[in-house]
Amino acid sequence: MISASEFRNGVTFEMDGKVMQVVEFQHVKPGKGAAFVRTKMKNVITGAVVETSFNPTDKFENAFVERRDMEYSYNDGNLYYFMDMETFELEPIDSSLMGDSFKFVKENMPCTIYSYKGKVFNVDPPNFVDLVVTRTDPGFKGDTATNVTKPATVETGAEIKVPLFISEGEKVRIDTRTGEYLERSKS
Repeated sequence: MISASEFRNGVTFEMDGKVMQVVEFQHVKPGKGAAFVRTKMKNVITGAVVETSFNPTDKFENAFVERRDMEYSYNDGNLYYFMDMETFELEPIDSSLMGDSFKFVKENMPCTIYSYKGKVFNVDPPNFVDLVVTRTDPGFKGDTATNVTKPATVETGAEIKVPLFISEGEKVRIDTRTGEYLERSKS
């Protein structure tokens, strides 16, 4: 059990059957009346953010969110299979749990799997990936306006915007959180 007076950023607890994580907190002691804890918290499963005030003596059940690093192996229909790097067991995860950023993941890439009470609720790919551009239009000489981009398809099939000087076969670094081109890959 954890009381509201013990809230700190990042603490996870169970409230009304939902898993919540403290984003911000503030202990308030007004001149008149009882002290309270003003809290901004996020539902870890849905991502919804809520602001609430609690009595410092309110008690909540601790929630332990398990984070495991697993390697993406392959997909079969609606199931994506991830391998635990310690036990080498494959775990199937439904495609509905894959976010938009998963379109940049290729086989054998490490991902972080989040679960609560054994139930997986989120899959996080690496923040940055290096992928080969498989299709893009050639850039034109003299087309040097600032920040001009063109569409490109990378080896996973995802489409991104790249600068005009990028050509097919080049490796580029992509931020999976925003889907933006960052730079030519150095590897």
